[in-house]
Amino acid sequence: MNRRHLLTGAAAALALGAAGAAGWRAATGSKARYARYIARLRAPLADNPPMADLLRTASLAASGHNTQPWRFEAAPGAITLHPDLTRATPAVDPDDHHLWVSLGCAMETLAIAASATGRPGEADPLGALTYRYSEGQPRPDPLLAAIPARQSTRAEYDGRPVPAPDLARLAEAGHGPGVRLILITDRAAMTRIGELILAGNTAQMADPAFIAELKHWLRFSPRAAMETGDGLYAASSGNPVLPDALGRLAFDRVFTAAAETDRYARHIASSAGFAVFVAEREDTAHWVAVGHACQRFALTATALGLKHAFLNQPVEVPALRPELAALIGEPGLRPDLVMRFGYGRALPWSPRRGAWA
Repeated sequence: MNRRHLLTGAAAALALGAAGAAGWRAATGSKARYARYIARLRAPLADNPPMADLLRTASLAASGHNTQPWRFEAAPGAITLHPDLTRATPAVDPDDHHLWVSLGCAMETLAIAASATGRPGEADPLGALTYRYSEGQPRPDPLLAAIPARQSTRAEYDGRPVPAPDLARLAEAGHGPGVRLILITDRAAMTRIGELILAGNTAQMADPAFIAELKHWLRFSPRAAMETGDGLYAASSGNPVLPDALGRLAFDRVFTAAAETDRYARHIASSAGFAVFVAEREDTAHWVAVGHACQRFALTATALGLKHAFLNQPVEVPALRPELAALIGEPGLRPDLVMRFGYGRALPWSPRRGAWA
C-alpha cells in the first residue's frame, strides 16, 4: 500500500534515443492492449456472477506495493482467503503488518461484492478470513460501483476542502470493531504529520534493502505489468512508460531522496486531509480489521468523487510511530495506516494477477 514515484522527463528523453518507434513498442507493449486488459479486470459485476468474476472483483482491493498477498479458496457456501507469504515485503513490512491489512481489504471487497450480487452473507471484521454465504437475492450496495473505480491515486490533488457532510460519511465508513479512524483536515496538524512523512521517506531512502525491494516490485511498461499482473506500474504513478531494462537503469540514476522529498511535499500540500487508522491491539486479527475499515473508507471516498493514496512512512519507520500516535491523540497505540485524500484526476490503472483462477 506504499507506492513510490520514480521517473522524470529526463529519463524518458534518455529512453527515446535508445530505440526506434517499432522497437519501443515491442519492448514496452501496446497501450491499447493494456487498456483492453484493464477493461476486463474492472468490468462491472452482473447479478449472480460466476465465482471467477466475483473473485476477480475482490482482487481489486488495495495491497502494499500491489503485491496482492492472498489466495482465494472457494467452496460451497464459503470463500476463504489465505495469506501468500511468498509475496511478503520484509524490508518495508518486517512483521507482515501490511500483508494482513491487505487481506482485510480484500475480504471487505469480497463481502460487499458478493452480498450485492446474490451471495448474501457475512465475514467477521475482526480477523476471520472466511466469508460464509447463501445463494439469494442481491442486496444493492452503493459501494459496489466504487470497487472497479477505486485506485490509489499517487498524484497532486487540487487542494479543495471536503464538505462537512462528506467528511462525516468518511468518518462513519472508516470505523469498525477494534479500529479507530482519526480524520485530520487542520492545516497545522497536517503540516506536522507531513514532517513525519518526509522524515520517514528520508530514512527509507537511506536503506539499501528498502530500495532493492521497491525496485523488485516496479513495472515500467504495460508488457511487464501484464506479464506479472502485480507490482507498481510506472504509469499508475504518473511516470513515463519505458522498456523494463531501461526503466531499471533510469531508476538507478534519477530516484533520489531530494526528488522524492519534493514530490511528497507537493502531494501533502495539495491534499484535503489525512486519515490515520489505529487498531486497539497490535495483532493479526486487528490488522485484518484495519484492512476492512480502510477499504470501506477508500470505497466511500471513491463514491464521493474523492481520490486517495497511502503515505505510510511514519508507520513503517518504527522510531516515528510514537510521535505520530501523540499527534493524533492516541499515545501508546501503534498507528497502522496514513492515507491522504482530496480531489484530483485519475491515473492509469494498476494490474492484477489471476489469483482467482
